[in-house]
Amino acid sequence: MAAVHAPTESAAGSPTESPTVRRPRMTAGREAEVLATVVELLREHGYEALTMDAVAARARCGKATLYRQWRSKHALVAAALRAHRPRPADDIDTGSLRGDLHSLFARVSDQAERDTALIAGLARATLDDHELARALRQKLVDPEIDEFTTFIERAIARGELDRRPAAMAFLPQMVFATVVTRPLFEDEYADADYLLRFLDSTLLPALLHS
Repeated sequence: MAAVHAPTESAAGSPTESPTVRRPRMTAGREAEVLATVVELLREHGYEALTMDAVAARARCGKATLYRQWRSKHALVAAALRAHRPRPADDIDTGSLRGDLHSLFARVSDQAERDTALIAGLARATLDDHELARALRQKLVDPEIDEFTTFIERAIARGELDRRPAAMAFLPQMVFATVVTRPLFEDEYADADYLLRFLDSTLLPALLHS
């Protein structure tokens, strides 16, 4: 049987050739291990220093295997962050917009505190790496916007809101900025108490009155 040859990695982390033999995709458990490895390496070294070679070595798998599962470094990083994010908010339905948002913010606060530096580093990288920005929007930002939209639609159905708030257009940016910039202004991470105060004093009024 012909051997599988790993593609040469370009500076952007994309393969320059396809594997010569198709093999089965990795199991869900193995995929989770690889994605956890990616997050570890991102925390240790940052996005720019991350390579497919480093992931393959730490995860003890072939680079060709990585490229079969994820076509590029951008796709791999986006998938890792998607798997690493708190569980989806499908089970949150408290009966009020405030309750839904409180539950969501409490859920993400632990990760926000732990991964602020990682998130900030990726944000900087997206300024020069449009493929990374696109991958992160598809895997992270768009699903979170969908969750917020579900909360808003339920609030409209309950009569809490009479229309989609204009502030919805800025909601992801407000949350992101609040999480990432608190260490800069106050030398502390955005913990649960801080995020809930932000929700009640700023975000919720903006949604209810715009």
